[in-house]
Amino acid sequence: MIVTTEIATPRVLVLGIGNILWGDEGFGVRAVEAFHATYETSPGVEVMDGGTQGLYLVQHVEAADDLLVFDAIDYGLPPGTLHVVHDDEVPKFTGAKKMSLHQTGFQEVLSAADLLGRAPRRLALVGCQPLDLEAWGGALTDPVRAAIAPALAAAAEILAGWGVRLGPRRSPVAGLLGNDIDFSSYERRGTA
Repeated sequence: MIVTTEIATPRVLVLGIGNILWGDEGFGVRAVEAFHATYETSPGVEVMDGGTQGLYLVQHVEAADDLLVFDAIDYGLPPGTLHVVHDDEVPKFTGAKKMSLHQTGFQEVLSAADLLGRAPRRLALVGCQPLDLEAWGGALTDPVRAAIAPALAAAAEILAGWGVRLGPRRSPVAGLLGNDIDFSSYERRGTA
């Protein structure tokens, strides 16, 4: 008798969190939106705008073997600076101040998944230092907008290390956000 064992494809979640209504706080959502528009991924990869969903993200996080997160984090660095942390450094990172409700919620999401015994085996956070978190309805500031392309490069490097194949998107794809809140529609309003 021949027994074959299928090796399951790891489930990878690429997640952007943040609030696009508060200027640079929207970095994570805008970065994941750009990631989705830029790359085609290998099977088993889900790309998601997590917005400010907080604990509603637990089911998605616990279903992932590997989790990559984009977010605006106040590290006290020059605006637009990227800082990448991995695994246990993510929920414990003490250099970052909590600056919004979704961040506390996301730390709780990671803790809940861990308590349930279903935390991702690998975790990476691509964080960007914001400049302005007070611009209600405002666009990303120039230094944070300029950090999106380097953030995508950092994410691609992390994902390649996890065995995820990325390729350039060959045809346009429906955006992650609708109702004129996608990057080009919403940001255009801030510059008109």
